[in-house]
Amino acid sequence: MIRPFVRLSSAVALVALFVPVFHAAAQQQVPPAPDPSAQQAPAAPGQPSAPAPSAAPTFPKTDPANFTAASPTRDTVNAFLNANWGFDENRMFQVQAILKTPVENVSKVVVLIGDRTGKEKPSAFAFFVLPDGKHVITGDSIITFGEHPFADIRQQLQQSADGPYRGSAAKDLELVEFADFQCPHCKEAQANMDKLVADFPKARIVFQNYPIAAIHPASVQAAAYGLCVTKLGSSSAFFQYAAAVFDGQDGLATADGATLTLNSAIIKAGLDPAKVSACAAAPEIKASVDASFKLGTDVGINQVPTLVINGREVPANIPYETLKKIVEFQAKLDGVAGQ
Repeated sequence: MIRPFVRLSSAVALVALFVPVFHAAAQQQVPPAPDPSAQQAPAAPGQPSAPAPSAAPTFPKTDPANFTAASPTRDTVNAFLNANWGFDENRMFQVQAILKTPVENVSKVVVLIGDRTGKEKPSAFAFFVLPDGKHVITGDSIITFGEHPFADIRQQLQQSADGPYRGSAAKDLELVEFADFQCPHCKEAQANMDKLVADFPKARIVFQNYPIAAIHPASVQAAAYGLCVTKLGSSSAFFQYAAAVFDGQDGLATADGATLTLNSAIIKAGLDPAKVSACAAAPEIKASVDASFKLGTDVGINQVPTLVINGREVPANIPYETLKKIVEFQAKLDGVAGQ
């Protein structure tokens, strides 16, 4: 049996691995599930509630009896947690158990987490490692696992992210923004994107269309026009167009307004609206928009704006200093020097 330390709460989801402890606004295709972290699990019978700490917690010594599964190893779990949390100098954690389960080759991992500043109560969570050793189940989510959990998505985007880009042609540090032109949170994220371009001149920063047509009908046309602006002009022309579309985003709410907004953006990018409109009517342009959306779905995008940093997905509109810290950490983790 695992020795008690804090209340073991299934309410603490491993999804928190992917972002700091805050909630960035985002546009989702479906309503989000209730946030389990907002709920407090009751203490175990006979076990008092843990008082709010005033200093970094001291984790209990691990018990070898709690490590009954052959895999994953503790080193692998630690590498996985560091890949996700290492950017946060205040986060501390300890692998408390890696247990066999009744299901062959499915292991249960229990991790204790704490805050070095003492501002947060220590807590614990569990997740299940699947037989392939590359995925875990936590709550209602399946996420990638391993010492290099973002490597597969990084490779997939290096091969398939074909949107207009700013910065370097090299893909050593590739930041892929999945966005919808009609999404207000995507508009808010553009300030972050511009700062990243300035702070990471050696990065390749890609704009990848992810129009959510069900709630943003004009976003599909805006995406198609953007592809044609790139095709008839350049990546530089695209980002002029994109900035103008986001600035005039309110105009996309009606059909007439969308026409005026998009044509104005095309003119600001130095192109002819009639030529762009004719280009956008071509079947291959629609196919390209659909392919970009499918790429996002294939790599697990379910809300916008999402920024994928060498395979690591984070909300693009989180506070900039945190976003910058994650980019710097991921570059260091991947051995990308001089960024």
